[in-house]
Amino acid sequence: MHLLKWLYPGMKFKRWLLLFSAGVMLVSLGLALVFNYKYLDYIEEAIFRAVYLWKGSYNYTFSTLIGIAVVALGVVLMLVATRFVIRSVITVLLPDNSERLVDIIYEKRRLGKGPTVAVVGGGHGLSVLLRGIKSATSNVSAVVTVADDGGSSGRLREELGIIPPGDLRNCLVALADTEPLMEKLFQYRFKGTSELAGHSFGNLFIAAMTEVTGDVETALKESSKVLAVKGQVLPASKDHVRLDAVMEDGTVVEGESHIPEVHKRIRRVRLFPEHAQPVQSALDALTTADAIILGPGSLYTSIMPNLLVDGVAEALRKSRAVKIYICNVMTQPGETDGYTASMHAKAIIDHGGKGVIDYMLVNAAPISRDMQAYYAERGAYPVEVDEEAINALGIGFVKADIISETDLIRHDPDKLCRSVMQMVYRFQPGGMDGKDRL
Repeated sequence: MHLLKWLYPGMKFKRWLLLFSAGVMLVSLGLALVFNYKYLDYIEEAIFRAVYLWKGSYNYTFSTLIGIAVVALGVVLMLVATRFVIRSVITVLLPDNSERLVDIIYEKRRLGKGPTVAVVGGGHGLSVLLRGIKSATSNVSAVVTVADDGGSSGRLREELGIIPPGDLRNCLVALADTEPLMEKLFQYRFKGTSELAGHSFGNLFIAAMTEVTGDVETALKESSKVLAVKGQVLPASKDHVRLDAVMEDGTVVEGESHIPEVHKRIRRVRLFPEHAQPVQSALDALTTADAIILGPGSLYTSIMPNLLVDGVAEALRKSRAVKIYICNVMTQPGETDGYTASMHAKAIIDHGGKGVIDYMLVNAAPISRDMQAYYAERGAYPVEVDEEAINALGIGFVKADIISETDLIRHDPDKLCRSVMQMVYRFQPGGMDGKDRL
């Protein structure tokens, strides 16, 4: 009975089915003329009479040509009917993108065959990487920090008792395959002096979805459907945690947003409470990944909190995936002042254990003097790539142009994706081992 619904009035479907059926009949008749002409005397006689041939001995060659012509006509009718059947369905389901259907199908098939990549981090840097990586594979899992306590995320965290949605929102938008207006909507921040002022619509949407579904992981899955997300976005933990930093002088700074404000060298960071339960889907993503990417992003406040969640660092160490850390291009005032590339990597190893990094990706593009001066006024400087010290840590490194220099120094999504995927294909198990070639 379900199939009969295709025959409902107004479907604009029946006429093309009828045309297709006529084509099938013509193809069958044509094939019969070609292969079974001895049993079609009456049909052949009618054909010959129609073309003013006198009745006599049958011409096998001419009969075959007539059959081929009938088959060709039938095939044409079938193709035309098929085209209009598909078009009738597409114009309803994809009214604005019907011309891009072939491109959409090809893209989804191609991206679905890409490597499985797990990206770990938070902040603006993570979303930049995701914008690029989604053009190479749709098998992406973003494992996102939940230690943010500033801005709209911090307010919602305190008022509603949910994990901070800001970084999760940015990752959803970065992986989304949706209209620009929807992206602007999710990133829109309310202005004015009302209680909504400063809140992002996307944060409120995720908060509302969490209350409706009763679970933030489910809320993210449902939000992903709205935004047509390529891949999945997962919190590292669902627990309400606080990030603290123990400084070199022994003082402790409580709260992620306060750590850069004290301008002291960080010895290590820790979570409070100490044992945060991981999200199982995040651990599964790390376990099954072909490649795990750390960063880019703030070293201590975006990357480290993920490694401190129970089981995450262990999953990283045990994973057979190629593990790549994308080093920051500039130092971050109050967090990584004076840090070289090897010091960034050593801090991650100190917190996550040996084996959490196999390779580093560092910037090789020169930074203009004007831009260096601009950043120096704000206490930030280019990260020095100390090659010998990196090798001494037992990890390899790749130097590449991965930035775009406009009004600010930022990682370029396309350049970043290209360099990362080259490393993934080159260094993943079974691929070319390049440690000795770097």
